[in-house]
Amino acid sequence: MPCVSSNPNQMVKMPCSYSSVVDKILLVEEILSDFSLKKEELKEVMKRMQREMDRGLRLETHEEASVKMLPTYVCSTPEGSVCVLAEVGNFLALDLGGTNFRVMLVKVGEDEERIWKVETKNQMYSIPEDAMTGTAEMLFDYIAECMSDFLDRHHLKHKKLPLGFTFSFPVRHEDIDKGILLNWTKGFKASGAEGNNIVGLLRDAIKRRGDFEMDVVAMVNDTVATMISCYYEDRSCEVGMIVGTGCNACYMEEMRTVELVEGEEGRMCVNTEWGAFGNNGELEEFRLEYDRVVDENSINPGRQLYEKLISGKYMGELVRLVLMKLVNEDLLFNGEASEQLKTRGSFETCFVSQMESDTGDRKQIYNILSSLGVLPSELDCDIVRLVCESVSTRSSHMCGAGLAAVINRMRERRSQEALKITVGVDGSVYKLHPWFRVRFHQIVRDLTPHCDITFIQSEEGSGRGAALISAVACKMAACMLTQ
Repeated sequence: MPCVSSNPNQMVKMPCSYSSVVDKILLVEEILSDFSLKKEELKEVMKRMQREMDRGLRLETHEEASVKMLPTYVCSTPEGSVCVLAEVGNFLALDLGGTNFRVMLVKVGEDEERIWKVETKNQMYSIPEDAMTGTAEMLFDYIAECMSDFLDRHHLKHKKLPLGFTFSFPVRHEDIDKGILLNWTKGFKASGAEGNNIVGLLRDAIKRRGDFEMDVVAMVNDTVATMISCYYEDRSCEVGMIVGTGCNACYMEEMRTVELVEGEEGRMCVNTEWGAFGNNGELEEFRLEYDRVVDENSINPGRQLYEKLISGKYMGELVRLVLMKLVNEDLLFNGEASEQLKTRGSFETCFVSQMESDTGDRKQIYNILSSLGVLPSELDCDIVRLVCESVSTRSSHMCGAGLAAVINRMRERRSQEALKITVGVDGSVYKLHPWFRVRFHQIVRDLTPHCDITFIQSEEGSGRGAALISAVACKMAACMLTQ
């Protein structure tokens, strides 16, 4: 196998010892084998997830459960259909769940054949660091400023539109339009928000601004919005999932088991908030030295441990830490790393997707590593790709074990021999990584032998879903079980 010179202008192939290359690859593979999870291990993760789900649903164990299983007040009838009788008209949707914030205008209507038609226009805004980590007032004033800008652009300042708010953080709902923030995740730390009603904070910011009016009728998690958006395409969709900056899932749970809410008939959508799975030690033997470093350096050490094994916020940093381990073992870059590569956060998660998309000529891998101040050999490029594959494959398998836990539970609770179900999925990792979906779908199906699963990739699911739930809320006052 050829090696490459350190000439910065081109990869010049030079001879090197075949045995040393084989030995190096074997040592690298041995280190990376820690990321490989056997099927029995994934079944154990699934079993522990289901146990925490049960604890989250029960009144007596809810507080101590790592998987909170939060009721969303989005319900279905006893016959099984999700509440979708929607008001026709224009709705505004806000989507806050990461470093970007989106404002969306959604037109809900019916075509000539009475088939639902949803049209959208949206604008993305970046959230400044000081708004994410300052005060709640600063954050929500910025959101109101973005809303004002959007309404100006679309000449809607004079209209009081119904508003659906997709808020992708752990919230304890008290109604469809009232929810208490339990804790921030995904790099947010705005003080004065935790323990308060998020819709109230938004309404206060709109009032402070004073240049437009808005009727906030519903607040939902992004997983719920994704599920509802996909439900309009496929009436079998009863699960929503996000794999992006964060990772979470929701699903339609039997009302009789949701002890935090009164009622026995029908189903209610439950936001699992499974990112916190592992906070009580359930994942200790599955966490590697790299995971522990990522956790220790995060703004919420000891929390969101399952999410830290999976999501896009942490994947690139995990790869960087493995690369540094290989450099220190003299298995990569001749035992020398650049200052950039030594810097926390320098290896972005998008690099993982780009490297695994490399066509085989290694140019994409070489260019990314060069931009990080490293001049790699062909073997170095191959090793770095192996690291990316190992980290992202574990991510897809861990995530698959969680979804399999949810789907198997649904089948068992419904006492069905076989379950046909559709899962709506959104998120940058799911959409943009070249192999995540394939690996994820395969492991979910392997772990759910009695289920027929269809996956739908949601388009603008978070915003569309929030607007559709707002349309439902306008029609029904709140999507509560009335039958």
